[in-house]
Amino acid sequence: MSACTVEKLDAEPCFDMMGFMELSQENKLDGKVMDRLGTLWEEWHKKLSVYKVTCGKIAYLVAWLPEEVETYVDETWDKTPSEGYLSNSLAQYLIMQSVNAVLPQVETVGCAPAPRPTESLKEALQDFDLSYREDLEVLNRRFAVVTFYPFRGGCEICHLQPHCPKGNGETGTSVLLPGYEAQQ
Repeated sequence: MSACTVEKLDAEPCFDMMGFMELSQENKLDGKVMDRLGTLWEEWHKKLSVYKVTCGKIAYLVAWLPEEVETYVDETWDKTPSEGYLSNSLAQYLIMQSVNAVLPQVETVGCAPAPRPTESLKEALQDFDLSYREDLEVLNRRFAVVTFYPFRGGCEICHLQPHCPKGNGETGTSVLLPGYEAQQ
């Protein structure tokens, strides 16, 4: 175990039909599809991991689904792209809702800013079989989030800002904290 401390958190993500439909860009889902998605939600919720990781003075919220969910999504996509797409959207939504359940400010702002991956954070994540890809400094799990805990702000503190359309002003930005105003 690294010099960081970890604490398992109880996150109770809620399934909101309107939120899911907005994310998946669907305008109609039949009962059979909803039954399948409901079953997946329950199954994946049991596999969801949500932790507070404290490294020195900085704490992080880490939420992820195991690799088997990625495998399921990929295999489903290969068989039926439409079902694979909805399964992918559901896994993304479950992660987003788990973060929102712990840090409701993230939902308000519309983003969970990514911290710079420090060596101590990288070491702590290895204990969960999570790692950062060296080429992009993003996590090796597709359905995973690391953000600051407690909430600290939006785009202005995000490590990925230089590569993010939202952080570069190409779309609406999040809450602007005092002292982070754009320099003219």
